[in-house]
Amino acid sequence: MADLPNLLLASLEPSTRKQAEQNLNVISAQKGFLTHLLALVLERTQPAPVRLAGSIYLKNIAKLRWEEEVQPLPEDDKAALRSQLVPAMLALSNPADKTIRNQIAESVALIAELDFPDRWSNLIEQLVSSLSLTDYNVNVGVLETAHSIFKVWRAQVRSDQLFGEINFVLGKFVTPFLQLFKRTAELLLNPSSAPSITSPAANYALVTQGMVLLTEIFYDLTCHDLPPAFEDGYDVFFGAEGWFHKFISWDPAELRGDPDDTEPSLPSKLKTGILEISELWMKLYPEQLQRSNAVATIVQNVWLLIGSNKLPGIADDALVSQALRFISTAIRTGYYKDLFSDKATISTLVEGVVIPNVSLREHDVEQFEDDPLEFIRLDLSLSATGTDLATRRHAAADVPSGPGGKWSYNQNKEGDWKAKDSAIFLLTAIATRGSTSQHGVTSTNALVDVVKFFSEHVYQDLQAASGSVHPILQVDAIRFLYAFRNQLNKEQLLSVLPLLAQHLRSDNYVTYTYAAITIERVLFIRQNGMLLFSQADIHESAAQLLDALLTKVESGGTPEKVAENDHLMKCAMRVIITARQTLIPIYQGVLSRLVAILGVISKNPSNPNFDQYIFESLSALIRFVVEGNASTLPTFEQALFGPFTIIIQQDIDQYVPYVFQVLAQMLELHTSDIPAEYRSLLPFLLTPVVWQQKGSIPGLVKLLKAFIVRDATQMVSGGQMASVLAVVQQRLVPSKVNDVWGFELLQTVVSYVKPADLQQYLRPIVMTLLNRLQTSKTDSYVHLFAKFILYFTAVNVDGLTPDQLITTVEGIQPQLWSQILTSFVIPQAPKVPHRDRKLAVIGTTRLLTRSKLMLTEPSVRAWPPLYTALRQLFSEPQHFAKSSADDQNAGFTEIDFEEQAAGYQAAYSRLAASESKEVDAVAWVGNPVEYAQKELERLASERPEVRGLIQAGGGGL
Repeated sequence: MADLPNLLLASLEPSTRKQAEQNLNVISAQKGFLTHLLALVLERTQPAPVRLAGSIYLKNIAKLRWEEEVQPLPEDDKAALRSQLVPAMLALSNPADKTIRNQIAESVALIAELDFPDRWSNLIEQLVSSLSLTDYNVNVGVLETAHSIFKVWRAQVRSDQLFGEINFVLGKFVTPFLQLFKRTAELLLNPSSAPSITSPAANYALVTQGMVLLTEIFYDLTCHDLPPAFEDGYDVFFGAEGWFHKFISWDPAELRGDPDDTEPSLPSKLKTGILEISELWMKLYPEQLQRSNAVATIVQNVWLLIGSNKLPGIADDALVSQALRFISTAIRTGYYKDLFSDKATISTLVEGVVIPNVSLREHDVEQFEDDPLEFIRLDLSLSATGTDLATRRHAAADVPSGPGGKWSYNQNKEGDWKAKDSAIFLLTAIATRGSTSQHGVTSTNALVDVVKFFSEHVYQDLQAASGSVHPILQVDAIRFLYAFRNQLNKEQLLSVLPLLAQHLRSDNYVTYTYAAITIERVLFIRQNGMLLFSQADIHESAAQLLDALLTKVESGGTPEKVAENDHLMKCAMRVIITARQTLIPIYQGVLSRLVAILGVISKNPSNPNFDQYIFESLSALIRFVVEGNASTLPTFEQALFGPFTIIIQQDIDQYVPYVFQVLAQMLELHTSDIPAEYRSLLPFLLTPVVWQQKGSIPGLVKLLKAFIVRDATQMVSGGQMASVLAVVQQRLVPSKVNDVWGFELLQTVVSYVKPADLQQYLRPIVMTLLNRLQTSKTDSYVHLFAKFILYFTAVNVDGLTPDQLITTVEGIQPQLWSQILTSFVIPQAPKVPHRDRKLAVIGTTRLLTRSKLMLTEPSVRAWPPLYTALRQLFSEPQHFAKSSADDQNAGFTEIDFEEQAAGYQAAYSRLAASESKEVDAVAWVGNPVEYAQKELERLASERPEVRGLIQAGGGGL
């Protein structure tokens, strides 16, 4: 423990991080570590970096290890930490400790998500008892903690469990919350009643920060249902003289920000929160707002607040956007037609609110030139919070696209380029009726002919030579294609692809990036479940597309700049996936460039999306080129073994999970002996340290399965099979997260290890499985356990019989087999998903007909119920037929990465292109129905007593 400060400091340095983290992992298993770590964070004599690193490490324990099964945290330590976290938040109420307090607040939220209220029933009492009528340093800390716990409700689906938790909180929290809300509102709206909060000004800001948090919690507490206390207090909040109306026009001079600020002021945050609440209530509780003239009053206040571009600054973007969203929602509800039906009102709204906010500001143009990635991120509405309509432009354009869509626009052809940009932006919003980020516009306004508009007003900018029009207009043209790609037919899209390809060579960052984004989305278009574009459509252009994309990537120079633009790499990935075998003539050049890029970015991994796409590109290139020409496999191995070895040796944890998947993919492509390079890797794969990174486990299992399929006999003789099973027994099966991977390995072992060799391992395997059943059974585990029993009895391996398993189980405890059948296999068999139904039928049939022990006491008592389960499996015979899709290769093209980010927590990111076709363990049976009938008929003719068992089980099939 004495080394803890030095280890935390060492974890901040790249050169010592790995060793420090390993040492921290070791000492974190000591009793009392959690409370010792928290005490270190609170110790003001410690250096600030130590305290901050300690708070982050504590948060990561809460996030990644709080429910760890393999190396569980002591329950006493967890209980002690829970009791100390809220007091720790109060101890960190000093503004200088804000960053550390945020980490502790997140720890509270993470632990509460798992333990509250069942194992942390006094959490709300701890928070409530800490609230103060005078000390807002304390209040802010308490409210931040409460909000971090409650805000997760916003994204949760309504359920009895959720409402139980909310009601539990309301019963203890709502009264003191409303009292503090009232006290805080009065302090701010009537500061003369408490002069101390305005002198000094910092106190005024602190109380306002408390009000902002109270507003956030108001939203949390009403986001699913309307509590009686809030319904009864409606007038206080939304009435004519309610606090919310007053705060929307509240503008204290002491809290006004500088016009050049980029961060919103506290009053701006407060108004934004109130408008979010108003929009929520308008959607969920419209009848409440109709009790008074609340919406009309808020709309009037909004016009006064943002009309005629009164808030042009960047700092107020969130407030303006939310105000516009409120108006848009009010229009869409249809409850307030009187407000928006008057022509003068519409004219005022469009001219005074929509047009000023939809027009590009100087800041937007500067961002286009100086911070292009941020411009693109906001333009695509992929905000950090995931909020739709992230910018004021999008929010403003959404207002006239409400029901009816009959608002008009005027394109000033003689005006400057900004007018045309605004017109295109508005037209896009008006024409859009439904859209998704993955598929673009899915339905359009019938009054707008988007194809005609594109031809007459947009196409000219798309084909214009670089420099002849403003680059933003060219981006508008590309973005229009991006949005309405589904409204163009294949021929039209093919005709514009060369123009998009030309824009990949543009010198303008946003232009070539939008071109890459649009090409990728166009190639992803699906119609009737099939990809619209095939390799034949782009075989002539694929080489040029890849060259342009990779050239832009390579031009970054530094690791961070090379990996900066993941849109380029994603487009390259999609081109490879679409071009497939047509890349064989140029694959070596593409491979060498991808490997070189990987070598650069591996020096400092910085963009998880880029990482996903480059490994997916490598995997897809291997898949299609080797599929078309098997002799190319050694070329891939020669190019990749070197960089992969470096990645493994340096333990670049962001890349290791990908490396294992690609190695497994290449090993699976070998149909004969395993090359020495792979065999030399096997001992390393079986060391405990490799399995500590959770994200590596699926790839490791895939790789070990490839070894077992091709080399099981030698692995048994060399002792490696025992090591594989040790991993299964010690790390995989005991884990609720990883047990599914343990069963995958066990099924491969059963299929490929000779039964004579398997016998020595069988008892320890069964003991491990039963121990998990006894200690930490879950519904998922019971299903996996029952499926494994059926798998064992279903596979067609020479010399392997159901009785081998039954004898092993009975050797552990007499009559245990019949208990397993009755308690687990029989109830689970009829419930198996459709994809496993054939396996269940064959496994059940072989248990009934190929086991001698099943016809002897005590197992024979379970024979009729097991037969009944078999009859239930036949209740939906159509599910035994395989669809044509089952015979195709893994459907990796269906994966869309639009919302995916690999992250830095070593999370598993599956490489879709590396997935091989799943081996059908029961392919040896054609028709499972006929198989079961013939097997039962054969057994009945050999053992007449079986006919009685069949009748006891419900009669004939």
